[in-house]
Amino acid sequence: MATALCPLRGLASSALRPRRIHLSAPSNDAVVISGRKLARQIRQEARHEVEQWVAAGNKRPHLSVVLVGENPASHSYVLNKTKAAADVGISSETILRPASITEEELLDLISKLNNDANVDGLLVQLPLPEHIDERKICNAVSPDKDVDGFHVINVGRMCLDQYSMLPATPWGVWEIIKRTGIPTLGKNVVVAGRSKNVGMPIAMLLHTDGRHERPGGDATVTISHRYTPKEQLKQHTIRADIVVAAAGIPNLITADMIKEGAAVIDVGITRVQDPITAKPRLVGDVDFEGVKKKASYITPVPGGVGPMTVAMLMKNTIIAAKKLLKPKELQALTV
Repeated sequence: MATALCPLRGLASSALRPRRIHLSAPSNDAVVISGRKLARQIRQEARHEVEQWVAAGNKRPHLSVVLVGENPASHSYVLNKTKAAADVGISSETILRPASITEEELLDLISKLNNDANVDGLLVQLPLPEHIDERKICNAVSPDKDVDGFHVINVGRMCLDQYSMLPATPWGVWEIIKRTGIPTLGKNVVVAGRSKNVGMPIAMLLHTDGRHERPGGDATVTISHRYTPKEQLKQHTIRADIVVAAAGIPNLITADMIKEGAAVIDVGITRVQDPITAKPRLVGDVDFEGVKKKASYITPVPGGVGPMTVAMLMKNTIIAAKKLLKPKELQALTV
């Protein structure tokens, strides 16, 4: 597989090359990028890779998901992940624990899963109950099983443009941009949101050197956050070739903030009450109807970045199963 498709070169068979997705839109409207179509393509590639791996006599990849508490959104996300795993031929299990679990008990469970040779990929679904330190939990997962890409070693290697387990949502955004053919080299990009799991990694992937071990996008990236005044944010977005909205604020990005022909990737997802039907619905950070009249490309919510996140998680599980991220230097850091 080309380097543009995966954090490691040569992971997938050359039999399945990435295909540029052909998109259409009414004249003067942005092309609406279907994350679902792109995700199906990536899952097909993953399915083929798993089939080849198993046919060569290797153990089927296995993903273990730890789910704490009764958060409905978390249960829904985990169900989507295990369904996707089954679709591509990855075996999986969901380990349920009550919200009352102690941090020590959760760390003990993670330790057992780290030492279980049958477990290739391991993730602890976030968010966790307030009495549990999420950073401590993320760092407890073995870096070579860390399919979320949240361990400090994987984050550090990503920031140094080295091969690592990339966080699934930022990697999904990166794949949307590349597979759609949106140029990044020398372009101005605004990332609205600086979270350590989404905004920061997206900015890293887009601005880093395309010639390095883990190639980046060579863009000029501006990051905004909660203390960036709206008018100042507009001064940046109005000049941006690409705007990535990942702040979790509905309608943060409006049409007057976007220049003609910009590409807009909406990572935000918030459940709101529809003013007409009074039923709950999902919205992004972008005023979709307004912005699509000015942008060249735009992702919808739902159906944009979300499906890509799950697809990239499957790719990470395959990387973990193949033990492709366990060089001597990584082993030395984890003993």
